[in-house]
Amino acid sequence: MRTYGDVSPGAPRFAGAVLRYADIPDLPWWRVVRADGSLTQGDRQRALLEAEGVPFRGARVDMAEARLPE
Repeated sequence: MRTYGDVSPGAPRFAGAVLRYADIPDLPWWRVVRADGSLTQGDRQRALLEAEGVPFRGARVDMAEARLPE
């Protein structure tokens, strides 16, 4: 699991915009979340993450467990 800031440290919103509009079927956009673990694409994103076994704490990804090491 990565955050938008991990993907683009100087411009996390730009990373989000690119992922939102990229029409690349194999691009796993759902694996990038906000720094606090909240989701930008709601139920659709959560379903994809849960199918991969990503742990949640309430409505947010448990970043302490799911975040990939640097």
